[in-house]
Amino acid sequence: MLAVLAVLTPLVGAVAIALSGDRHRLRVLWTAVAALTTFALVVAMLPQVLDGHEPTRRLGELAPGVELLLRVDAAGMVFALSAAALWILASSYSFGYVAGAGEQHLTRFFATFALCVSTTMGLAFAGNLFTFFVFYELLTLATYPLVVHKQTPAAFAAGKRYLLTLLGGGTALLLAVAIVQYTVPTATFTAGGVLGDAATGAVSDTMVIALVVLAFFGFGTKAAVMPLHGWLPTAMVAPTPVSALLHAVAVVKAGVFGFVRMFGYVIGPERMADIGIGLVVAVLAGATIVTASVMAFRQDQLKRRLAYSTIAHLSYIVLGVSLLSASAWNGALLHLANHAVLKITLFFAAGAIYVTTGVDRVSQLDGIGRRMPVTMAAFGVAALGLAGLPPVGGFVSKWFLGSGTIEADQPVLAVIVIGSGLLTAGYLLPIVHRAFFRSSDAFAGPTTVRTDAVPAMLVPIVTTAVLGVVLGLGDVVAIGQLTNAVARAVVGVTP
Repeated sequence: MLAVLAVLTPLVGAVAIALSGDRHRLRVLWTAVAALTTFALVVAMLPQVLDGHEPTRRLGELAPGVELLLRVDAAGMVFALSAAALWILASSYSFGYVAGAGEQHLTRFFATFALCVSTTMGLAFAGNLFTFFVFYELLTLATYPLVVHKQTPAAFAAGKRYLLTLLGGGTALLLAVAIVQYTVPTATFTAGGVLGDAATGAVSDTMVIALVVLAFFGFGTKAAVMPLHGWLPTAMVAPTPVSALLHAVAVVKAGVFGFVRMFGYVIGPERMADIGIGLVVAVLAGATIVTASVMAFRQDQLKRRLAYSTIAHLSYIVLGVSLLSASAWNGALLHLANHAVLKITLFFAAGAIYVTTGVDRVSQLDGIGRRMPVTMAAFGVAALGLAGLPPVGGFVSKWFLGSGTIEADQPVLAVIVIGSGLLTAGYLLPIVHRAFFRSSDAFAGPTTVRTDAVPAMLVPIVTTAVLGVVLGLGDVVAIGQLTNAVARAVVGVTP
């Protein structure tokens, strides 16, 4: 029942927040209780998963063979731990942000935020593709009010594009679900895949290729794989805590986690390698990494630059799970956690800068490190991590991804993984240089006073930056053990 409770607790929290009305203290209380309880429930299941168990709960059949099923395995635990832990920090940050930015409709904001976490827990613990699809679509609907939160024409335009793109991808995914249900009616997520090989006659190579194409459109929309990425930069019109939710905790991670499930637990990487379709997806992901990184250089608006960075780094994960390589799979799952921690740090910092100074453009950040030294130091740590420099966590995941491309005998992809780290450094580290080594009348004049972010925002910024370093130095709540277990189970060898 712990998995069920992990899904229901944020949902109950959302209802309680909605019933709080304009009573701010009650909103804070219910958000804190729901976030802490959800995290405790997820952690309580961790020992069983580390011991190799997969707690399972059947929720009933909607039709013969169409079952709602929750199952807690190592892959789902990586996703759930990341989301549950970051919800606690994002909640604290959000309370500081909305007060400083003067945001309205806060009851709706925090209730919807909790609802998104509930659907994310359902995604993490879905035991079959049908259950995954249900929560996947619910997440799209739950996040829409957050995208349009400001209720401006730009916000509604972004929300329309968001819904059309993601629901269109959901249609492709529904067809994939129907194919799997028809060919393997009782299939649950099984490490290594459930479709078997072509010799069994159950699923032809042509059908597998069709499933991969449908998955590319179904999951690639949320994962923002090019050319399906356009909604993500547009959605930056939303408040910064929403951007952090979209980029680090829920929506885009749901997309890449969908690739994890489809390639590793439905089709199987060995079957994809036999056909050669996995390499095609890996090449498309590699092209997205390079293209999005180059486009990030052109963005002066800070959140849009971070958005294109997200597009690039999500494709690291897609690339890793497209290969028949234990190291690549290990690196992909590690990057799911590392990117979540590091990217949310960058968005937290961007929001703190905006609330404190009103600045949202890279060209206006000269000298801001002297006014907001802690915020910009945390930004620098996260930037180093995403560039793949030790001792921050991004180095570890990129090391395994690079090793995995070599194991898969794909040197061109290895060059992309390594070279894209230089591109990441090229569009993020100059921001740190501007902050600390340039000056401006606005931030580095003789009368400049240090006015860093308020504690409700600053504590989460520092905490996520520290977590990024700790992830590079050793396991945090056994993340490394979980990702190793996934790679070993899916590919059949230890990375």
